[in-house]
Amino acid sequence: MAQLNRRNVLALGVGALAATHLRGTAAAAEGETIAHGMSAFGDLKYPADFAHFDYVDPRTPKGGLFSTIPSVRAFNQSFQTFNSLNAYILKGDGAQGMGLTFATLMARAGDEPDAMYGFAASKVAISADGLTYRFTMRPEARFHDGSKLTARDAAFSLNILKAKGHPIVTQQMRDFIEAVATDDATLVVTFKPKRGRDVPLFVAGLPLFSETYYSKQPFDESSMEVPLGSGPYKVGRLESGRYIEFDRVKDWWGAKLPVNVGAYNFDTVRFEFYRDRDVAFEGFTGRSYLFREEFTSRIWNTRYDFPAIQDGRVKREILPDDTPSGAQGWFINTRRDKFKDPRVREALGCAFDFEWTNKTIMYGTYARTVSPFQNSDMMAVGAPSPEELVLLEPFRGKVPDEVFGTPFIPPASDGSGQDRALLRRGGQLLNEAGFPIKNGKRLTPQGEPFRVEFLLEEPAFQPHHMPFIKNLGTLGIDATLRLVDPVQLRARRDDFDFDLTIERYSFSTVPGDALRNFFSSQAAATKGSNNLAGISDAAIDAMIDQVIAADTRTKLVVAARALDRLIRAGRYWVPQWYSASHRLAYWDVFSHPPSLPKYAGVGVPELWWATAPSAPAGQGK
Repeated sequence: MAQLNRRNVLALGVGALAATHLRGTAAAAEGETIAHGMSAFGDLKYPADFAHFDYVDPRTPKGGLFSTIPSVRAFNQSFQTFNSLNAYILKGDGAQGMGLTFATLMARAGDEPDAMYGFAASKVAISADGLTYRFTMRPEARFHDGSKLTARDAAFSLNILKAKGHPIVTQQMRDFIEAVATDDATLVVTFKPKRGRDVPLFVAGLPLFSETYYSKQPFDESSMEVPLGSGPYKVGRLESGRYIEFDRVKDWWGAKLPVNVGAYNFDTVRFEFYRDRDVAFEGFTGRSYLFREEFTSRIWNTRYDFPAIQDGRVKREILPDDTPSGAQGWFINTRRDKFKDPRVREALGCAFDFEWTNKTIMYGTYARTVSPFQNSDMMAVGAPSPEELVLLEPFRGKVPDEVFGTPFIPPASDGSGQDRALLRRGGQLLNEAGFPIKNGKRLTPQGEPFRVEFLLEEPAFQPHHMPFIKNLGTLGIDATLRLVDPVQLRARRDDFDFDLTIERYSFSTVPGDALRNFFSSQAAATKGSNNLAGISDAAIDAMIDQVIAADTRTKLVVAARALDRLIRAGRYWVPQWYSASHRLAYWDVFSHPPSLPKYAGVGVPELWWATAPSAPAGQGK
């Protein structure tokens, strides 16, 4: 089934207090450490003189076209449309792929969980207290119009993103104080005491804009004007809401940097937009685009038998995904009075028969999600360890007792589609919460009909809602499905104007400050945040702080497990499913490294390359 926000590894989350570790050389100031990269735990894998990442081939050919449909979104992006080329603010629906047009201070290594190496900045000097980062800009860095990319542009970029960027960006920069250019080559970035350890990494990965360009127009307005970039691609042909192309910059200044060798190989990267993934599948079979990651098990199991599959023109490949799978499910908006009682939220979960859905609709290809840290060692199992209890004991009596026992796991059904025992349990919970039945209809404590609306933009999810809605009707709940267009969905989600809606998210192996955007009280009140459920709990806030404050991997895992117990005890979502693999289909005109790096997902389009002429029908130039 479609997994929204597919494998979105969010913001290199880690913790606070301990300084970032570096493999460096002699310091320029007392206590200052200088290095070619930065990471959260331990040394960097690659030395200062490394030529390229191990997982790339520097002889990879350049050329060809890569085309796909969106499968990952961030900030204001949509899977199904776009009406703006400003992808870093709240307004509008940002175009996919805009990140390809901007350089960043540093770039991630795909084979390390959180390491970054010099990109627009050649090196960084970090103060002994870890609160001041001094980046040295590369003199060769250029914007696409040939003008220099200086420390002044970098300072402008970070400060404007802090002030006017998307709420997700501004929240993750809460521990960022300011960026100052002392000259064209030197950028000084300062952070608050006890900053989140991932905040410098997040900042180093933000896009760098031209101060001159934005001196002539507002940064925080939706616009279809192409912004001035400095990355490996620039915007090419486009039609709003239908497709956008990015053309490789042939004489790009950053092409020979170690972080970019063997990457960004296609001459053109194109994103196609469809309002329905079923319709999009037909486009793939007709070669309207060339690469598809398949999230719909029904299609994967029943429709990949078209002629191009049979004669080998289209390849199918399953790649393992060993990264945390995160959470996917129906998130319940606890800002609404009818959902404030956790017993009501648990009752809703009793009406969802995962076993029947997996067997009947999804061909038994999924496992049940139970934790926001699914498929990782940060997921809580069994009774709390002594180390977890140390963190949890101050909240005994203020949080559910189950936090101190086995963490909540959604009960397995009998697979019939209408498990009577589970539905009886749901009815009991509703009665206990003061939601009685009268004439077969469930009422709220105020005597009004209990109505629930599912908000959805993706038609492919409709079959999964129907049996769920039917079971809610058995409980006396008047449940409906509202299918809206992407623009409406974005607006309603940003305003938290929904009852239940589907989302998927995942965190890195070292989660940190990014957790606040999903689970903190502050995010619950911030328009456009990812805290869809409206979680606002002092114990959860405190446990997020513990994750951020962890100065070792062991302490981080302990704190994350304690946080997991608290979140699961709140019944904030009806968990759906996950798969620890990537299902790929592509026309046989591509290749990729034999061993894709663990932390780079499927590596598209950055690490793949063309092996044959690849223009889809009707798209040749």
